[in-house]
Amino acid sequence: MKNHYDVIVIGSGPGGEGAAMKCTKEGMRVAMCDYFSSVGGSCTHRSTIPSKALRHASQILYESNIDDCNFQTLLKKAEVVIQEQFTLRKSFYDRNLVDIIDGRAKFIDAHTISAKLSNGAEETYTADYFVIATGSRPYHPPDVDFSHERILDSDTLLSLKDNPRSITIYGAGVIGCEYASIFRGLKVKVNLINTREKLLSFLDDEIIDALGYHLRENGVVLRHNEEYEKVAADNSGVTVFLKSNKEIRSDYLLWAQGRTGNSDDLGLDKLGINTTTQGSIIVNETNQTPISHIYAVGDIIGFPNLASASYDQGRFAATHIVFGKCDHQLVEFIPTGIYTIPEISSVGYTEEQLTKEKIPYEVGHSFFKHLARAQITGRTTGMLKILFHRETLKILGVHCFGHGAAEIIHIGQAIMSQTGEGNTLMYFINTTFNYPTMAEAYRVAALNGINRVDSLKKTL
Repeated sequence: MKNHYDVIVIGSGPGGEGAAMKCTKEGMRVAMCDYFSSVGGSCTHRSTIPSKALRHASQILYESNIDDCNFQTLLKKAEVVIQEQFTLRKSFYDRNLVDIIDGRAKFIDAHTISAKLSNGAEETYTADYFVIATGSRPYHPPDVDFSHERILDSDTLLSLKDNPRSITIYGAGVIGCEYASIFRGLKVKVNLINTREKLLSFLDDEIIDALGYHLRENGVVLRHNEEYEKVAADNSGVTVFLKSNKEIRSDYLLWAQGRTGNSDDLGLDKLGINTTTQGSIIVNETNQTPISHIYAVGDIIGFPNLASASYDQGRFAATHIVFGKCDHQLVEFIPTGIYTIPEISSVGYTEEQLTKEKIPYEVGHSFFKHLARAQITGRTTGMLKILFHRETLKILGVHCFGHGAAEIIHIGQAIMSQTGEGNTLMYFINTTFNYPTMAEAYRVAALNGINRVDSLKKTL
């Protein structure tokens, strides 16, 4: 049958791409169905790639102290990267003979979808297996008018035709903090409203403190423990009325509080596939829904909501489809990369978690301002922090703040994945690093940590 496939993947983001590529390389006939006019999903066109491209351009402007640049200039630079990523991703599907169904999918029954195509036509397709990888979208509270041109979310922000002079960001999670950095790099006045007690509470407290300090130092107005009462927009700006009786006025409001899984309108209720209140699909350890031949991967299943993890989930689901089993799962410690200015990355335990679990640990620090490579490049803001077991010297966590943090963290991740003596502080102490490099921060931090342990032993 022309419209029958071994596997139909719904959604062409990282999770969908990982599943489609694995299945087609194992000889299956695969189709990719996505309502985006271009493959790559939200990751390529609306979230990860655009925001990181904007952030990189903003950082260059900030470090160069250039005044004659604006948000529209940044968007043009980001569009170049988006197009390059789309071209690359499209070539993957072309080379591997994956059919592209350009339309919005909806299940008719457990083996059939109806796709409303971009040309207005409607077509049905059948498959032995399905992988749902439809991702998520910004959450819209019903009492906020997102149809108003001055009220934005992280998707619609990319279509903004103006150059804001001021912006209020509601929600100080990863997206909120990243965009606060981006706009401050453009010297836009930023109000960052945090509904919680502190920024990014899943991070180590020392890193949180550093982020808060640098956001304020760069001019971001931070407001913690605040909630909105109502939002009022007019032709000249937006006012956010807070429950604390504060009124925050700015040119635009960027809503960055929460995301919703794109599970509605898929016809899942007909199949008996339930979703959470956040729209996430519940799956088992092999990413199967209650209907065993229908899988779900990526942001649509919730945590950890990372592009890197989504791609792996897609590959693992595809492996289970092809071979009936998959011996791989996501690694225990998935690194976190947050592209603020400066950058943040971490892997493993935080001090707070270790303290709560009463695990005896010690800390080793390396401050970038003391590293020759950082002094050469002028990027001296930041530090690397190693948490290790006080007795066995096993590496328990690594936290980094500063330029290149998301790259540097993988050295720590690699060592933490080793077993036995391969994962101890001594690896960093006895390994010769290139000099001068930022990676040398591991050796400096390890020596700092072992000195703490030795000093403690001498006092006992």
